[in-house]
Amino acid sequence: MSHLPRPEVDLHVHTVASGHAYSTLAEVAAAAARRGLRGVGMTDHGPGLPGGPHPYHFMALRFVPRQLDGVRVLRGIEANILAEGRVDLDDDLLGKLDLVMAGFHEECGFDGRGEEANTRVVLALMDNPLVRVITHPGNPNFPLDYETVARRGAQTGTALEINNSSFTISRKGSSGNCSHIARLCARHGTPVAIGSDAHFHEGVGEFAEALLVAAEAGVKPEQIVNRTLESTLAFLGLEV
Repeated sequence: MSHLPRPEVDLHVHTVASGHAYSTLAEVAAAAARRGLRGVGMTDHGPGLPGGPHPYHFMALRFVPRQLDGVRVLRGIEANILAEGRVDLDDDLLGKLDLVMAGFHEECGFDGRGEEANTRVVLALMDNPLVRVITHPGNPNFPLDYETVARRGAQTGTALEINNSSFTISRKGSSGNCSHIARLCARHGTPVAIGSDAHFHEGVGEFAEALLVAAEAGVKPEQIVNRTLESTLAFLGLEV
């Protein structure tokens, strides 16, 4: 098993704006700096999740500094999948963000649709160049045709996330699916994002379980889009 270096950027972090996370952006950035991270994704949920922020929250992200405590802040969203090819923020707003991630969440209108419908909507989102990462695709409550999704990710350059929280406190039953997805990503050369999915600042930069699964699957370092700040910015088409 090859060793994978710890990513320099945590792409998936929530703040109090998500409604069910418990740290401010300032606390998140300070925690990232203490852990030696060079970047952090401010990826609060979209407005479709109960308790989520109003769309104006994302319109007003221009007020957020690009750097806090020496850490690059990526103004982003973890958008909620609502319907076929659609998430809970319009493309004109998504296009103003640094980072757009999208994933399934309970109580957002897509529960219980089944593997075929789930896969169809994810493939449509992967064809949207604004959507760069599919979050926690191993969630057993929203099954996918993982082979087809991994292939499409390789074709479109859309990253599939290996979410550290899926092995610890969230989405019980995800572990086997996540390992399978990681092996498919290794086989097809699909981009991979490693994320903590921290909802409290002490969890920022927690990648151990996700990195172990990726390494065991044979994911190569160059597949991990957030391995360095430079690789992250290049993946997102942003300036250094």
